[in-house]
Amino acid sequence: MRRSPLFFPSRALAMTALGLACSLASAQEAPQLGLPRVELTAGMHRIEAQVARSPSERQVGLMLRRDMPAHEGMLFVFEQPGVQCFWMKNTLLPLTAAFVADDGTIVNLADMQPQTEDSHCSAKPVRYVLEMNRGWFQQRGLKAGARLAGVPFSGSPQRAARP
Repeated sequence: MRRSPLFFPSRALAMTALGLACSLASAQEAPQLGLPRVELTAGMHRIEAQVARSPSERQVGLMLRRDMPAHEGMLFVFEQPGVQCFWMKNTLLPLTAAFVADDGTIVNLADMQPQTEDSHCSAKPVRYVLEMNRGWFQQRGLKAGARLAGVPFSGSPQRAARP
């Protein structure tokens, strides 16, 4: 049986491309730091939050971050309210997740341990989840029922984050 001289190189190239695509999809090598940011407030406390909107941005979240300034966090934005559940696989920082209603009211808080696959879920359907360093909310006396403010919770149709 004769084979075309291009058969092996093109197959090898296709297999290499497929392998590269799979490895990039399955292995996050560095934290995502370039997401848009939005300023939020919790009473007199200012928060600068990266905004994770797309499924891939939400999936990576704060994975592989080794540190995070006290006033920073990540706001996960979902298209529709739902029971949102989070885990800490490949996440190196201890975090607290605030599950937040459309009007900015904190529905519930969950302290999460690094590098675990324990599920932490909202007590009711929410569209937003704000992750901060563990203890941030407690240190400021913020509990379920407290209210966050900022563009995402203003009822504004733009709900935009600045780049």
